[in-house]
Amino acid sequence: MTDLTTASADDRSLRILSTGDLAGIDISLADVVETVEGAYRTLHAGQSDNPRKLTVKPADGHSVAYAMLGRDGSRDVVAIKTSYKHGLDKGRDEQHYYTSLTVYDDVTGLPLAMMDCSRIGSLRTPAVSALLARECAAPGARSALVIGTGTQGRLALPFLLTTLPDLDRLMLSGTHPEGIAAVREQMRSYFPDREVEVVTDLRAAAGDADVIVATAGGHTPAAVEADWLKPGALSVLVGHGLAPSTLHRADRVIATSEAQMNVTGTDMADADGKLPAVDAEFPSVLAGVTAGRGSATERIFTYNSGLVVTDIALGHRFAQLALAQGLGTEVALWR
Repeated sequence: MTDLTTASADDRSLRILSTGDLAGIDISLADVVETVEGAYRTLHAGQSDNPRKLTVKPADGHSVAYAMLGRDGSRDVVAIKTSYKHGLDKGRDEQHYYTSLTVYDDVTGLPLAMMDCSRIGSLRTPAVSALLARECAAPGARSALVIGTGTQGRLALPFLLTTLPDLDRLMLSGTHPEGIAAVREQMRSYFPDREVEVVTDLRAAAGDADVIVATAGGHTPAAVEADWLKPGALSVLVGHGLAPSTLHRADRVIATSEAQMNVTGTDMADADGKLPAVDAEFPSVLAGVTAGRGSATERIFTYNSGLVVTDIALGHRFAQLALAQGLGTEVALWR
């Protein structure tokens, strides 16, 4: 394993890893899942810190910005992630999105790297959904439905197959031809022998699915209702595509972070503006302290909001791989 404690030339320089640097790094889906799972386990063990994210949003809702600070105790690193999206009131092609992660070594006190965080997020989020499915899907789950074909939807099915290899019906609900093509391309890349079934009857597809992962954007007309779901169904909310009833009428609610759900999940609130309490947070489920599922027939709602400790762990892993390949540019930022 590459040692990152000597990655920076001195305390005045910072290694920059661009979008292009990270795009060329080969990493398996199993490696991503293992790295993300390890971050959750370390957090549950009390070795890491993951404070609540800060959010700013103008009154008209045209943009949103987040800042997230965290510390990974197993790697002894501290990192700050920023995320800014503009054009939420416009179509996908007119939006602007920028996100970065800056990592510092908490042993030497030196900066390790600053990197574009878009690929990290595009891998981390579906990996978490796949872990939620592994821990919370009904025994013998065979069918999955992904709603949305954007960044988070394109790798959702390959990651689900990584943790639930017995899935044999893979459904996709989407309206953008280029997004549907991208989903199929990703599937061919990772699982060339598997087919994606594009569905047009969302209610029927949702009623057939053992696992539903909703990743659609805010303008989607898709809204799966609770009474569409069969007994034992697992719903994973990443973006949009599930109606509030799937949360409020669920037999069990699990969130990666209840605090973050209360901040970013307000669109799922009831008529009184309230969200139900969660039954468990996912780190405790992964650690085996709390059961992910109580019975085969429970309808379970899970809320997948990003924890910065997972970005830190995966960002650190990318930095290791990048350094081993001599990627990145040293910038004398503090001179």
